[in-house]
Amino acid sequence: MDKRVFDKLDEIVIRFNDLEESLSSKEVVSDHKKSSELAKSMTSLEPIVEKYREYQKLSLELSELEKEKYDDEDMSLLVEEEKQKLKKDLENLDRDLQLMLLPKDKNDEKNVIVEIRAGAGGEEAAIFVSDIFRMYQRYITELGWRIEPLNFNEASSGGFKEVVFMVKGKGVYSKMKFESGVHRVQRIPKTESSGRIHTSTITVAVLPEADDVSIHVDPKDIQVDVYRSSGAGGQSVNTTDSAVRITHFPTGLVVTCQDERSQIKNREKAMKILKTKLYDLEEEKKRKEIDDSRKLQVGRGDRSEKVRTYNYPQGRVTDHRINLTLHKLDAIMNGDMKDLIDSLMSFEQAEKLKQGI
Repeated sequence: MDKRVFDKLDEIVIRFNDLEESLSSKEVVSDHKKSSELAKSMTSLEPIVEKYREYQKLSLELSELEKEKYDDEDMSLLVEEEKQKLKKDLENLDRDLQLMLLPKDKNDEKNVIVEIRAGAGGEEAAIFVSDIFRMYQRYITELGWRIEPLNFNEASSGGFKEVVFMVKGKGVYSKMKFESGVHRVQRIPKTESSGRIHTSTITVAVLPEADDVSIHVDPKDIQVDVYRSSGAGGQSVNTTDSAVRITHFPTGLVVTCQDERSQIKNREKAMKILKTKLYDLEEEKKRKEIDDSRKLQVGRGDRSEKVRTYNYPQGRVTDHRINLTLHKLDAIMNGDMKDLIDSLMSFEQAEKLKQGI
């Protein structure tokens, strides 16, 4: 492990010990707000401190074993096996600690708004939007997250031209962020009589939810229109002017919401989408300011990038960013996305370690 890493870890241990001491002082105990802040800081450091202490403990054990000399051959073999095991454990701890020291993506713990839109391929693309939405629904449910519908624009095929929804839960963005981009499907459409394979595309955008305090929208900069909802809905959804469209003049952004029967609720949701889109624009500006040589290959959310192909005749899914092909299309379309997401997360971590970000 690099000396700079050891220095950083020693600093964290000192900081952790100081926090522990401060939390037991009378001044802090009597100040609930201060106590809560210090406890939160201490909790965030605790996993690193525990891992580092384990590393130090195993390092000491290895050092002691290195000093041991045995005439007995069987004992020497046992000691050698133990030394190799300790070295392997230390290698794993070394990597874990370096990953824990990497700067966290400030958005990783946030909820997200996901937008899925049909691209090339007409009705087949719209059907694939509904397929991908169903895949995400199952994946999200499996992780114990919650979906909140925001907007659905149905196509005549029974699919969707557009689906917009929010996902709420712990660490949602850290996993869902890899879904942004162009998703391509290769299969024989139900309407294809000659059995010819078609290629269609959809786009997915995953936007970290904006905090109300981080984005301010001047009422003078927007126009709010109400209109009658279209498509499927509950009783009265299509009979009242409950749908809301908000136009943001400075950016030209237009967002709509018609999921709720209440115009007020649809307006609240539409404003949430608008703020999230404005936040994403600000984040994109910051991302472009980063030197190209330090950009990661995944997790940037470039919506023009072809990220994945779903090939039905071959039963495979290929993620083009990391050259990963899995021959388990049925399982993935049923929400079993763990191998895909874990591989992308591991790749991103490896890139960060390589670049020292």
